[in-house]
Amino acid sequence: MSERRVVIAGATGFIGRALVTAFSDEGCEVRTIGRHAAVSWTDPVGIARLVDGAEVLLNLAGKSVNCRYTDENRDEILRSRVETTTALRQAVAAAAQPPRVWLNASTATIYRHSMDRPNTEIDGVLGSGFSVDVATSWEREFFAGELPHTRRVALRMAIVLGDGPATRMLVRLARLGLGGPQVDGWWPQHGRYRGIGAHPSGDGRAPHHDTKGGQRFSWIHIDDVVGGIRFLIQHDDISGPVNLASPHPSDNRTLMSTLRRIVGAPVGLPAYRWMLEPAMWALRTEPELVLKSRWALPGKLTAAGFRFAHPDLEEALRDSIHEVSTSGRRVAG
Repeated sequence: MSERRVVIAGATGFIGRALVTAFSDEGCEVRTIGRHAAVSWTDPVGIARLVDGAEVLLNLAGKSVNCRYTDENRDEILRSRVETTTALRQAVAAAAQPPRVWLNASTATIYRHSMDRPNTEIDGVLGSGFSVDVATSWEREFFAGELPHTRRVALRMAIVLGDGPATRMLVRLARLGLGGPQVDGWWPQHGRYRGIGAHPSGDGRAPHHDTKGGQRFSWIHIDDVVGGIRFLIQHDDISGPVNLASPHPSDNRTLMSTLRRIVGAPVGLPAYRWMLEPAMWALRTEPELVLKSRWALPGKLTAAGFRFAHPDLEEALRDSIHEVSTSGRRVAG
């Protein structure tokens, strides 16, 4: 019997590398598509050959949102998601033997800034502005057209903990002495978060919310991303948007106090927006990543019986920070 072929697009990032390792360890034939892969986005014939006959297609392609939202970066964040998804959808539609399941990355940031109740796939309320427009444009392209032989699942991922950019940024803030709660507040208006795409949403203004560090923090450990994807591949009855998030979300104040305890930071000053804006500018990222209240629950996964390996925030953070430290020592060595 030939090996199962798993095609992963955008496999060079933090999540992609973990999935390549996981499926390779299972004995799958793992093939990749990307700028630095054997098959690139400029090779539609090569993409079509890989997709035809594959059992599983996974798409994680897209420029990282861990950057400043300049006009150039905003356009590239949107383009890199929509155009790669279009290319894959065309390949699936043309395949004689299309994949039985296609899982496409999305984000839990698609939901509104939520302080009053969590969002599941059934009752979640979508937000507005740049990040939401990117997500809705991405999913709209993913679910477009008829693909009768391929089940489609949009992976609405919360912030992923592990040896990746989110954990590194949080650890850096704690070690800089900014390990207290991140507190929103007044800041001069700018257009970095204005809507984008064919149907831009919002009023163009950058929102701020008086959360006092109580903004919700939905997260998931990288091991549960991998485990959740394996689970979804096996469950033919699950399709559409799926929240990849721990069943035990936290809040920003608890997150940062837990982080300080783990890294041994004795002081954690509250980081008000007027402090965060220059700090995030220096780190070349955006305050939105820590100030937006993200509150998503894994309704479909929980109902289907998925068991999380890392449901507890402190344990997940300790494991993630250990991986970051170990990786740093390997690089230094």
